[in-house]
Amino acid sequence: MIRRFRISFLLLLCLVGLGLTTPNPDALQTAPDFTFSTPKGKKMKLSDLKGKVVLLDFWASWCGPCRKEMPNVVEVYHKYKNEAFKSGKSFVILSVSLDQDPKAWKETIASDKMVWPLHTLDTNQKISNLYNVTSIPTAFLINGDGKIIAKGNELRGINLHLQLDKERKGF
Repeated sequence: MIRRFRISFLLLLCLVGLGLTTPNPDALQTAPDFTFSTPKGKKMKLSDLKGKVVLLDFWASWCGPCRKEMPNVVEVYHKYKNEAFKSGKSFVILSVSLDQDPKAWKETIASDKMVWPLHTLDTNQKISNLYNVTSIPTAFLINGDGKIIAKGNELRGINLHLQLDKERKGF
């Protein structure tokens, strides 16, 4: 009996470590705060966005899967930017790029029509390390209370739309 429990517990630890299980959203932590600079040099903190639903999107201009997903992210921005949410008065995207070349970063923002104002470079990987980002694209959905409510594959393609619909008022 104890041996069976030990094996089950170890299996669960492995699955959690591999990201194959999702913890209960109620148990998710407060999103770690950080300071960032916008392309225009404005200094902000993630906590400045409290009261809004935030899609924290990690990407790079050289990342093929990131660029393939970007039209979906652009569509989501236009679809939800004026919506009210259960835990937030509006929706914003904060794009965190792992680019090392600011010129390529800015050119990609323009060419991919990433029209939202909140972008930052993470050239030293401080933000991505804070969120344990090991591959891109990856994203975190943060509610208006500053809690992470979804992450990873839950936020790609149609899943991103479904997750935001679930968080909208009236749903």
